[in-house]
Amino acid sequence: MSNIPSDLPKDAGARLAELEHGLFTSDLSVNEFLLVKQVGFHPLGLVMGSSIYHIGLQKGNWGSSQELTKLTAAMYNARELAMNRMEEEADQLGADGVVGVRLDVNFYEWGHDSAEFIAVGTAVKAEDGNSYRNKLGKPFTSDLSGQDFWTLAQTGYMPQALVMGTCVYHIAHRGIGQALGQIGQNAELENFTQAMYDARELAMKRMQDEANNVGATGVVGMRLEEKSHQWGEHTIEFLSLGTAVARRAGSDGVALPRPTTIITFDN
Repeated sequence: MSNIPSDLPKDAGARLAELEHGLFTSDLSVNEFLLVKQVGFHPLGLVMGSSIYHIGLQKGNWGSSQELTKLTAAMYNARELAMNRMEEEADQLGADGVVGVRLDVNFYEWGHDSAEFIAVGTAVKAEDGNSYRNKLGKPFTSDLSGQDFWTLAQTGYMPQALVMGTCVYHIAHRGIGQALGQIGQNAELENFTQAMYDARELAMKRMQDEANNVGATGVVGMRLEEKSHQWGEHTIEFLSLGTAVARRAGSDGVALPRPTTIITFDN
C-alpha cells in the first residue's frame, strides 16, 4: 500500500491494510454481491469519506428570490471533500471504482451552522485485469444498486462518476397586499414558480457540467432532492444527483442473459 494521504486518519490506513490480505467488507446485499461478481468485479472493502463543515451565514432579501452563493459553495465543497476522501480510500485499495455510494448530511447538537457530510460505498476491482477508471484516472463512483450496476455492465456501459449539482436558493416572501389580493382566488404564484424553476435549472446544469468533464455520454438514475436543512422554509437546497456513464472502449453492447442465469436469494 502506498503512503496514506495526509487528510485521511491513521486508523483508516490500518483498516485498509487489513483489507489487502483477502478479507473484504461491503454494504452490498447478498443479491448485489452475487450480481457484481457475475459481471466480473470483486468487492475490496467499504470505503468512506467525511467532512465536518462550518456553514457560513448568508441571509436572503425578504422580498427577492436569489441564489445564496456562499451557502451553495459550502454545501458543494463539503460534499466534494467527503467524496474525494472516499475516492482516496478506494485508490489505496487499488480499486477500479466504488458502487452503491451514499451521500448523507447530519446536523449535530454542537451547532446549527455545522454539519457532517459523509460519503460511503463499496470499492470494487475488475477480475479481468483491465482498468475501468474514468478519464481523470480516478476510480469511478456510482450510486447505482448492485442490480442496476449489473444491468448497466451487461449493455456495454460503465459508470464514470457520481455527478452532482447544487443550488441554495432563497424564495421571496409574498407581500401583504399580494397575499390579501389572492384570498379566495385560484391563481398561479408566479414568483414562487419562477424561483423554484430557476433553482432547479441551476442545479441540473451544474450536474451536467460535471458529467461532461468526465467524458460521459449520459446520466442515469438522476434525481432531484429539495431540503431546507436548518435554514427555514424560504431557503431551500436543490441537489441534482446521478451516475454519469459511458460505453466501454471496444464494446458494442451485449444481450442480457436469460433471467434463469441470475442467482438470487430472499433477503
